[in-house]
Amino acid sequence: MSAFSGFASGFGLSAALIVAIGAQNAFVLRQGLRREHVGVVVGFCAAADVVLVTAGVAGGAVLHADPAFATALTLAGAAFLVWYGLGALRRAFAPGKLLAEAGSGATSLPAVLGRTAAFTFLNPHVYIDTVLLMGTVGDALAPGARPLFVAGAGTASAIWFAALGFGARLLAPWFTRPIAWRVLDALVAATMLGLAAALAFKALGL
Repeated sequence: MSAFSGFASGFGLSAALIVAIGAQNAFVLRQGLRREHVGVVVGFCAAADVVLVTAGVAGGAVLHADPAFATALTLAGAAFLVWYGLGALRRAFAPGKLLAEAGSGATSLPAVLGRTAAFTFLNPHVYIDTVLLMGTVGDALAPGARPLFVAGAGTASAIWFAALGFGARLLAPWFTRPIAWRVLDALVAATMLGLAAALAFKALGL
């Protein structure tokens, strides 16, 4: 496999997996609309993907070798999604307006980083996509192509999160109205609670 093929393989697979409605993407979008620590959130999510894909290519599939660990991780992720989903549901009934000034949000950087880390590392699907699926594909490549595979995956992740976070401001004119926030938070709540239910059912074997 050529160098370009290794990079393109990582880029294409990462792009296909990451462009989907999910808890992490919904959170990044909301941060972009609020203009709160967007660069930090985007950088954290992209860097986390690189670390997880690298771990997978290096043999990180052992993280899921223990069924008890996988079940605990799934239930922890479901609990977190329920907590955040209920918060979004509450906001949907009392929506605010988009703050016009960048950085004018009230949420502190440590709090935003904590939520970003939770959405990233408490989501079992992140491990399935990056550590297991991408790790398996990358590990099957020739040793020389693996770093380029990781680079391609990281590039796709960085482009997507940057577009989602910084591109959200293009929607700002629509989010000066409370009804827009009401709709967004309702969709976020439905996404979070739906994912939480799916994770809980899976963990409990229902």
